[in-house]
Amino acid sequence: MTSSLISLIKEIVDNIKDSEIRKLTIDIISNPKLSFTSIKPLIELTESPAAPRKHHMFSGGLMIHTVSVAKIALALCKIFEEIYGVEINRDLVIAASILHDIYKYYQYDRDALNGGYRPRDDWYLSHDYAVVAEVAKRGGGDNIIRVLSEVHGIAPITTFEGLVVHLADSIDAKFGEHIQNEIISEIKNSGVENRGCKPIELFDIAIKKFGIHTVFRYAKDNAKLYELFNELCSEVASKGK
Repeated sequence: MTSSLISLIKEIVDNIKDSEIRKLTIDIISNPKLSFTSIKPLIELTESPAAPRKHHMFSGGLMIHTVSVAKIALALCKIFEEIYGVEINRDLVIAASILHDIYKYYQYDRDALNGGYRPRDDWYLSHDYAVVAEVAKRGGGDNIIRVLSEVHGIAPITTFEGLVVHLADSIDAKFGEHIQNEIISEIKNSGVENRGCKPIELFDIAIKKFGIHTVFRYAKDNAKLYELFNELCSEVASKGK
């Protein structure tokens, strides 16, 4: 799943017409290590959730969220231009969509107690500030720095591009979290905790094993979820013996 998502992200980035913005974005995706600190990430970018205990909290959730934000943002550009006659710079929208959360993976570690992920104890810089600092260090222009600053509210939103990516980010986070919470609630209702299984761990295993399409498709099918996660619980229990 992660390799195909990285390929899809690079395909989206290839649509950036401005060579400097495209090169900057590709450089960061290809080499996402922060250059201004000696602290190393504890997990890989492709493994990272978007937000532990919040939206897209499973393995690979950050990459899924990133692709979705970019696609939603481009769709919003088309709608707003058609309806309101405004012009929106798609190069900045794509770059900001792809980069806005990329340094979240520095913030997290695996949660051995509950399964899934948790905030790490020794990191000191939120991803929104980290990406602005890294883009500036790599020679990014004021235009992309401004849009990235606006997406997370570091600076007031004054550009169409900042607003579009901010909206796309919020839409995908809320949609993903809504479905995810329904599934986790049903996992807890299925009684797996009484059998010694951890709901968050099972959810993460299910995403890895079956993929997000299969798991999220069952969000409204409680019987299917009950069957799926009780089977996974049995597998986990048998491996632990």
